[in-house]
Amino acid sequence: MNFLPYFLDIVKYTIAGLGIVWIAFYLIKPYLDRDEKIQLLEFRKTISNQTLPLRLQAYERCVLFIERVNPANMLIRLNAPSYSAHELYSLIVDEIRNEYQHNITQQIYLSSRAWGVVKHVKEDTLGIVNNAIKGAPETATGLDLSKIILGSLSQLEDNPYELGASMLRKDLEELF
Repeated sequence: MNFLPYFLDIVKYTIAGLGIVWIAFYLIKPYLDRDEKIQLLEFRKTISNQTLPLRLQAYERCVLFIERVNPANMLIRLNAPSYSAHELYSLIVDEIRNEYQHNITQQIYLSSRAWGVVKHVKEDTLGIVNNAIKGAPETATGLDLSKIILGSLSQLEDNPYELGASMLRKDLEELF
């Protein structure tokens, strides 16, 4: 019995079958890819619908943070005529750190650029307050320190709080 013709028939039918499977795969592949893209878009849409309110709230909270650490607003809120300069300094630093810690989780929903703005505003504010306490006389009152802080803030060419809030608004506009 000669197995060569049977073997050649098996090879011939196997190659033909593999060719048909290969052609069918490449004919069906675009439809599979399109379905995968549609599912991915639907998934992204669902995620976006869920996270957009959280992102908007995070931007709101960070703008509020910037307004709350603005010395012009903070000094009114702390109302410090009876404090010494060092007591007021401690209150201001604690207030800034507490506000920052309260909003630190918002960085999850912000862009890295927006969170950098928030950190930069915090650091600028601490720098202004630190420079003010260094320049204050030892017997200065809280009112004197407030005047020094507000004076140094008014001498700045660009208000970091207005710049920070506008940068956050600009970053938020890029979401839409």
